[in-house]
Amino acid sequence: MALMERTPGRWPRPVWHAPWKMYRVISGHLGWVRSIAFDPSNKWFCTGSADRTIKIWDVGTGTLQLSLTGHIEQVRGLAVSSRHTYMFSAGDDKLVKCWDLEQNKVVRSYHGHLSGVYCLAVHPTLDILLTGGRDSVCRVWDIRSKVQVFALSGHDDTVCSVFTRPTDPQVVTGSHDSTIKLWDLRYGKTMSTLTHHKKSVRAMAQHPKDINSFASVSADNVKKFNLPNGEFLHNMLSQQKTIVNAMAVNRDGVMSTGGDNGSVWFWDWKSGQNFQQSQTIAQPGTLDGEAAVYALSYDVTGTRLVTCGADKTIKMWKKDQNATPETHPLNFKPPKDIPRF
Repeated sequence: MALMERTPGRWPRPVWHAPWKMYRVISGHLGWVRSIAFDPSNKWFCTGSADRTIKIWDVGTGTLQLSLTGHIEQVRGLAVSSRHTYMFSAGDDKLVKCWDLEQNKVVRSYHGHLSGVYCLAVHPTLDILLTGGRDSVCRVWDIRSKVQVFALSGHDDTVCSVFTRPTDPQVVTGSHDSTIKLWDLRYGKTMSTLTHHKKSVRAMAQHPKDINSFASVSADNVKKFNLPNGEFLHNMLSQQKTIVNAMAVNRDGVMSTGGDNGSVWFWDWKSGQNFQQSQTIAQPGTLDGEAAVYALSYDVTGTRLVTCGADKTIKMWKKDQNATPETHPLNFKPPKDIPRF
């Protein structure tokens, strides 16, 4: 399907998805909420904020379990390892920390970034950690020995998104220089550079089931690519017309993107149709301009979505159980003129 030519006549029909609705707003942070990660057991999730804390919340009830301090600037990246009892955090203070969740304290720090660290990812099968930052380098760390294995250099501007996968290319980075690079982790070299975007690539997402494709987003378009070679598949069929800070995809092929103007858009992964456009409402007492969504993530099952924003709150979304294809019919027109790039 992926490399078949997409003409309007053969464009895949979107799958029907129920619309999503917000059901809970959690407040507790004292600053913008910049990052989020779910625990693999799906019992809790952690959020990192500009108030310099990391807070751990119960998924079911939304209650605060724990606050962790240690960063001296905002916490921009979080990841929880599925193979250890570790959580990793990174921030504007150039620090990358490894927290042991049995003792709830920092057990390792990784030194080497020359400026703020904006994103981080844990490799699914190897004991390595990837961090990208304002020094335009993606650094590869050995989790146990704290040694920097590689500095993946090649971007001309901040590395603001990274994801990792078990097979080559094991590392994919997106940058403010509007390119995406696929890296060969054995040699620490670029395998290929994708120059399709015109603006910063602030977020990328891998499909949980179909691991051979990923989507990336910048202010111009949401684009879908094939792996391992990075062939461009297609653009999503609408434009959010704002800076998009975060994206995630669940197992059912529902992709969500969150923007600087507070919009959360929901997309059908396969066809690229945008089936819902929601607007987060800034918490009373905050400025209207502080509606931005900075991070979002699905839980492990993909049935809940959590968005984090500039109004210092965390919002939880779920599918509308009462919706049917009759109440919310698909309104799909195949695209007429498809740009080839």
